[in-house]
Amino acid sequence: MLSLIPVLTKGAMVTIELTVLSVIFGTVWGLILSLMKISRNLIFREFSSFYIYVIRGTPLLLQLFAIYYGLPFFGINLSPFLSAVCGMSLNSAAYIAEIIRAGIESIDKGQMEAAKALGMTYSQAMRRVILPQAFKRIIPPMGNEFIALLKDSSLVSSIAMTDLMRAALQMYSNSFRPVEVFLTAGILYLVLTTFFTLIFGRVERRMSVYE
Repeated sequence: MLSLIPVLTKGAMVTIELTVLSVIFGTVWGLILSLMKISRNLIFREFSSFYIYVIRGTPLLLQLFAIYYGLPFFGINLSPFLSAVCGMSLNSAAYIAEIIRAGIESIDKGQMEAAKALGMTYSQAMRRVILPQAFKRIIPPMGNEFIALLKDSSLVSSIAMTDLMRAALQMYSNSFRPVEVFLTAGILYLVLTTFFTLIFGRVERRMSVYE
């Protein structure tokens, strides 16, 4: 099993990179979607609701296939890594949008009214008063989303992305040692999820000090 670790660790690093990038881009797009969903603009609200409905109602694997195999029919060819980042980012954004929306709505409405009474615009109040408090409250569910995305990243092996799971499959096809290969891969996944769970737990405890 020790001889398998170097190759699988290389795949694990790709998995981490893929997950981190997907969460970053997914958070940016998710924030936009959440603000659109609570907007007074009917078009923005309907678009955001429809996007979240479609993305959350279809499998991530299908979305990856649509990007990697479907876009070439329209003349758009993406590498496996870029397809994986796009697919996972678009998918995570739908879930993150709902997390952020819930965090924003958990803030007392009086704070928005107080900010406006001080002369702030809606965007200034959101940026300076509401969102900083909301982000502290959404750390636990964001941590859960990160861990879920880390495990779901194994699906990118289906589009020729050499992550931890695909590295394990390749080693299995060469060695025909399923127990050693997949057990080692499982241990690495467990190590990664444990590490990031501890990180998010520590961040949550530090942020809760200021509540």
